[in-house]
Amino acid sequence: MSILLVTSSPRGAASHSTRVANELADKLLAADPSAKLVARDLVANPLPHIDPDYSTGIYTPAEARTQRQAEVVGVSDTVLDELFAADTVILATGFINFNISSTLKSWVDHVARSGKTFAYGDAGPKGLVTGKKVYIVLASGGIYSEGAAVQFDHAIPYLRSVLGFLGMTDVEVIRIEGVGMGADAVAAALAKASTKVDAIVAATGSAERVAAAA
Repeated sequence: MSILLVTSSPRGAASHSTRVANELADKLLAADPSAKLVARDLVANPLPHIDPDYSTGIYTPAEARTQRQAEVVGVSDTVLDELFAADTVILATGFINFNISSTLKSWVDHVARSGKTFAYGDAGPKGLVTGKKVYIVLASGGIYSEGAAVQFDHAIPYLRSVLGFLGMTDVEVIRIEGVGMGADAVAAALAKASTKVDAIVAATGSAERVAAAA
């Protein structure tokens, strides 16, 4: 198994989404010693926002690109290689202004490429990134999975939509909610998320044993 871990919170060591995403990756690795991990920290190494050189370069033959076009398209190609090589993808983000972080949005912009990760045919659009399990780890100050605030959660619906468009439909969400409501709420949210991580790892191990037996 190859795991791609993408973290994007600007809160550094204080980030709850990064903490839980790392916990998930570490436990998956412990459960499968042969697994490999590729970690992309979008805060330490942010991807460039798409610009005219990128938007024209991706449609320009490689031999005809300017140096700048080649550089920005090369960054995108590297990100795509990481995605295609992964069996499991973990995307971690804080809930910022009702959506994902801008750094994670840049990652999406670099992996959503016509002819690479999706294509249009007679039957309409088709996602080309298939056969992957995706985990979204989302930390939020309030509760957005239920109640009146559900309408403000544009993060999970957006990620499910864009990932599904690219062919990644097996998506599971780990929420760390209410972390802005005091220390007790933080402890409860982290404990709930950790319990879900353990359940995911246990289920993954069971599935692998069944596959091996077959």
